[in-house]
Amino acid sequence: MKALISGITGQDGSYLAELLLSKGYEVNGIVRRASTENFERINHLRDKIVLKQADLLDQLSLINVISEIKPDEIYNLAAMSFVPTSWLQPVLTGEFTALGVTKMLEAVRLVDKSIRYYQASSSEMFGKVRETPQTEDTPFYPRSPYGVAKLYGHWITINYRESYGIPGSSGILFNHESPRRGLEFVTRKITDGAARIKMGLTDAIYLGNMDASRDWGFAGDYVRAMWLMMQNDTPEDFVIATNETHTVREFVEEAFAYCDLDWKEHVKIDPRFMRPAEVDYLRGNPAKAKKLLDWEPEVNFKGLVRMMVDADLERMKNRNTSDL
Repeated sequence: MKALISGITGQDGSYLAELLLSKGYEVNGIVRRASTENFERINHLRDKIVLKQADLLDQLSLINVISEIKPDEIYNLAAMSFVPTSWLQPVLTGEFTALGVTKMLEAVRLVDKSIRYYQASSSEMFGKVRETPQTEDTPFYPRSPYGVAKLYGHWITINYRESYGIPGSSGILFNHESPRRGLEFVTRKITDGAARIKMGLTDAIYLGNMDASRDWGFAGDYVRAMWLMMQNDTPEDFVIATNETHTVREFVEEAFAYCDLDWKEHVKIDPRFMRPAEVDYLRGNPAKAKKLLDWEPEVNFKGLVRMMVDADLERMKNRNTSDL
């Protein structure tokens, strides 16, 4: 089996590449040409995967890569993925996260409509939630340019499935974290901050809305759901979540308590990190995935937080202070 992953250098892409390699796949990844390349998350896989230059904004490059590789499965994980940035760069977010999906699907349509296609949808599409918990049938109400762009990508995948018979499935993934999460994301900001304070490298971290509630899972569990969707006989859309919700404050409490720290002495609120329109509460019901894919998350909330803190503590112990 051959797989092509866009966004292979990201958190999800690196875990997915590992999973597919363990199942005997030939793994190919799309990377953008850049003056500085960041392959940190996949350095340990570089001799096992093939990287091809292409860009979601360049239709012809996608057609050429798909024609050359002839993949059985395509996983489209690439996007402008940091929600706060989507307010600063809304047009670019739309080009990558919305129109980029169309260009990838058009490439599939033109090259080989039998390729199984996975689209990375997001719980941010639910935004100002209409019901709790959220399911595949819950109405969408995105609250950021990112959420709006993801919703376009979600619906265009459904449209190409229904219009052209492309076996495309969307995973509506709720927040999923890991030690490979970028430092700009609140979860990693918390665990990295707690580890730094524990090691005496700093004394405070600055956060925004502590009351926002999220359904947090482990990225390694969630990429397994992606693969299971591609093995399903019928292309469908699935909510992937834990059906539990925790506030940012609870995440902070767990991380700092694990480091034997009093978070109230070190966490400061900074209005700069407040969103223009907040998503207050997300909790997904993965019953469909459990029934049809036999998928369940294996890492719980406490295990996830501690895994991330342990990784950040280990990273700091193995580097010189000047490198941090």
